[in-house]
Formats: sequence, C-alpha cells, structure tokens
Amino acid sequence: MDYYIKTFSELSTKEFYEIAKLRIAVFVVEQTCPYQEIDTYDEQAVHTWLQEGQTIIGYTRIIDQGSTVTFGRVIIRPSHRGRKLGNQLLEKTLAVIKTQMPDKPIVISAQAYLTDFYAAYGFVPVSDVYLEDDIPHIRMRKEKQ
Repeated sequence: MDYYIKTFSELSTKEFYEIAKLRIAVFVVEQTCPYQEIDTYDEQAVHTWLQEGQTIIGYTRIIDQGSTVTFGRVIIRPSHRGRKLGNQLLEKTLAVIKTQMPDKPIVISAQAYLTDFYAAYGFVPVSDVYLEDDIPHIRMRKEKQ
C-alpha cells in the first residue's frame, strides 16, 4: 500500500477525478447529503491518500488556516472498511502536519460519532454537537505536536 502527498497543482487529472469520485460516492451518495462536495478549499489543500494498486482506498485533505491547521474529507473506501485503515490514514495525516506545519494546533469538524476515534489521538471537543449539512458534527482541537 502506498501513501501520496500532493498539492492541488501536483495532482494529475486522473488522480483528482478518482479522489472526487470517491468523495462524492461516500459523502453525497452513501450519506444521502446533497451539498457542494468539490469546493475552493481543494485548490489550497494538501491532498493525501492511501492507494492499493490503482485504487485509492483512503483520503484526507489538509488545509493551513494561518494560526491553525485543519484536515477533513477523511474517507475510507467502503470495500476496505473494518481493516483499521482509518487509523493508518490518520496517523499519516498527522505526521504530514507535524512535518509541514509543526507549530500549529489542529482544529477539525468531526462527525460526532467519531469523537472517541479522534480523542484517542489527543483531540478534545471544543464545541457542542451541531449540524453540518444535516449531519451531527463536533469541533475538536489538538494542540501543536
């Protein structure tokens, strides 16, 4: 399994197409949540993904927000779930942040059911649960690494 880290301008058309296809399949179709999945943050994000052969099986995007950094669009392909790949993807994402943006706290908008998952990596809730695109979310923060 390979791990890739690229800026928007470094992505090939095929890579961005495969990333977008996976994100839409899960976040729009599987979660029945119609919203603008491709947005302006894609152009400024660092895109990271796990790939097995020619198949992207996990993805995150990292966004430098100035005084903080965030990551989102955390996804594991449905056919590859249950193999702890989410842990591997998160660990690699945090390693990229530690290397590229080491002095910044990380603030994320996590789906509320994943609070314990992110807490295991040092994230603490800093908000009440709120709806984002009709899905319960919670803001979480991890101090600089």
